[in-house]
Amino acid sequence: MNWYLKVLNQYVDFKGRARRKEYWMFTLVSTLISWIISFFIIFFEAPEFGIIESLYSLGVLLPSIAVGVRRMHDVGKSGWYLLIPIYTI
Repeated sequence: MNWYLKVLNQYVDFKGRARRKEYWMFTLVSTLISWIISFFIIFFEAPEFGIIESLYSLGVLLPSIAVGVRRMHDVGKSGWYLLIPIYTI
């Protein structure tokens, strides 16, 4: 959980490096939180959680990009490499 909070605290830090554990622990916790919210939407038929899921997704968008850029720096690449999947569409 400390890795997740560390990424959230560094949400505008696009310089530096993010180790493999930091990146993957943030991804894991973020995915689990999204799944839990989706579980409530599907199994309890609570569509009001859809707003919460959208707000959560928007809330972690910038930290996700920042940790991705820092991870690319750690492997010796530019952060612009994150745009390659968008270009191939």
